[in-house]
Amino acid sequence: MKLGIVGLPNVGKSTLFNSLTKAGAESANYPFCTIDPNVGIVAVPDERLNKLDEMYHSKKIVPAVIEFVDIAGLVKGASKGEGLGNQFLSNIREVDAIVHVVRCFENDNIVHVDGSINPLRDIETINFELIFSDIELLERRIAKSSRGAKNDKALAQEVAFLTKVKEHLEDGKLAKTFEVEDEDLQEVLDSCNLLTTKPVIFAANVDEDNLEDDGESNPFVAEVREYAKEMDAEVFCVCAQIEQEISELDEDEKKEFLEDLGLEESGLEKLIRASYSLLGLISYLTAGEPEVRAWTITKGTKAPQAAGKIHSDFERGFIKAEVVAYDDLMAYGSMVAAKEKGLVRQEGKEYVMQDGDVVLFRFNV
Repeated sequence: MKLGIVGLPNVGKSTLFNSLTKAGAESANYPFCTIDPNVGIVAVPDERLNKLDEMYHSKKIVPAVIEFVDIAGLVKGASKGEGLGNQFLSNIREVDAIVHVVRCFENDNIVHVDGSINPLRDIETINFELIFSDIELLERRIAKSSRGAKNDKALAQEVAFLTKVKEHLEDGKLAKTFEVEDEDLQEVLDSCNLLTTKPVIFAANVDEDNLEDDGESNPFVAEVREYAKEMDAEVFCVCAQIEQEISELDEDEKKEFLEDLGLEESGLEKLIRASYSLLGLISYLTAGEPEVRAWTITKGTKAPQAAGKIHSDFERGFIKAEVVAYDDLMAYGSMVAAKEKGLVRQEGKEYVMQDGDVVLFRFNV
């Protein structure tokens, strides 16, 4: 999974990015990897892996991972080259979802780029920059397709369709709100990889005082949540400053720190939960002496396709899957005991994978 983080200057975006990536690396014992100055890979915290490791005495734990892309310096005019954001906008065309950090706290010592706290105005500013970037991309695509449209009906249809999408964007609307009835045209739109078609998660950056009630008493957060409902987006509250402090702690200290704040989970865990929910993702698990590992798949994935996540040979030669629910395995303490209770199932090609399935795939080479 790949998430792009956007936001105006001084909203806590870079603080959040730095703390999430560092905390994620430490909490799951996964080495932090810097692909680029603005890209970080972190492990998805999953206590189930540790429990399976204890059961199987595995040589290593391999968690699922998330790649975060931090888009620096988005300001008004970023799509036209203002600030630093323009050079990074292209980096998030390949992400699965956009995490939009919105400032929902007052602090006279941290100057807002527009002089006051107004989350909806800030969201609109970022949206317009993404819209402008999408318009430029469509203009290039339309110009390229137009050259062959006179002698190609499909290209002519594509040009007409993309022109309508561009007009929709020029009205200040996001591409995700453009209604497409034809499947072929939907494929054309998907191939453009527009920023404003991406699912969005709003990270409402609040003061520490607003964390315990999850921002319920914060009017700025209420505005963001109301807007998110209209846009079918996810929202989670986070305090970037607290996340920075958490990132410096070891696992035991982190739990104690969160308990003192009256919190059950960190901002990273909230973000992962929101991401999985928005994108319709689940994890299945494999376990043995060599390793225990989490594999991320979309809800509704059938067993052969899930096996293909491990290796294409597993999908091609799929015979069956031996499946036990994680909770059942933990309840009886071993695969042997779970089998004796009839809880290990033999599933075929039509089996739809469930979150927490512990699986052994059988296949022909």
